[in-house]
Amino acid sequence: MRPIPVDFHLGPLTIHTYGIGLAITFYFAYRYYERRLRNNGYDSEWLHKSFLWIIAGAIVGARIVHVIANITYYMHNPGEIVLIWHGGLSSYGGLAGAIPTAIYFKNRLAPELSYAKAFDLIAPVLVSAWAMGRLLGPQLMINGGGRPTNAWYGLKYAGQVGYRIPVPIFQAMEDFVVFLLLLRLEKYFRERNAPSGALIGAATLLWNIPRFTDEYFWLAVPQLWDAVEVFSIIVVVASAIYLSILFKNASTAKRKNETPAIEPSEI
Repeated sequence: MRPIPVDFHLGPLTIHTYGIGLAITFYFAYRYYERRLRNNGYDSEWLHKSFLWIIAGAIVGARIVHVIANITYYMHNPGEIVLIWHGGLSSYGGLAGAIPTAIYFKNRLAPELSYAKAFDLIAPVLVSAWAMGRLLGPQLMINGGGRPTNAWYGLKYAGQVGYRIPVPIFQAMEDFVVFLLLLRLEKYFRERNAPSGALIGAATLLWNIPRFTDEYFWLAVPQLWDAVEVFSIIVVVASAIYLSILFKNASTAKRKNETPAIEPSEI
């Protein structure tokens, strides 16, 4: 079984399916985050004015981190640095480029929106967009598959020999499950007045667990020094610590607020 062609032609133009898929994914994320902002009583005008800059920051950051992580290869093949349709966009690099850009515009155009609330609102957006992006991005690019396999579910990918584990499809399913869990957690946190920032902490923890296992079992050579594996572990641990501190502080503040004041007559 072969995936959709990685490119096609419109006259003299070569259209890369990978790029179309990413564009659709970015647009979906834009519309979904806009809706979540409005549904929670926030103006989304700042997002309209900044979204293209955020996309640019994400793509540049994603490519820079990928090139740095594979610097030996690109030192010998510098002409391929800009060929993003051949794959090679780091998820963590994309976040590293997009988040500072988004924060800059939020501070300028929407200072009333707190960091914690902004991140909580975008958490399900990022995970759902990641699920969609796996199907419309790596699944449609050169070298998009995982390790070789003889299993019935193996697919052929451009630039790779034989049948490969369809990692993008598996990742899309994993992240859709994480997305559903986040929606459930969001409702749970809201009903119990959980502190702002809890949902983004849960999202980073839940998303990075399959990120590590995918890399370890399906993509890289199994060893705990691969950059993605190590960073995933670090983020999982940091997220767990962050959530523990967040809820502990919230619990402490709640107890202080519930402590009855001592009347002068009782002294």
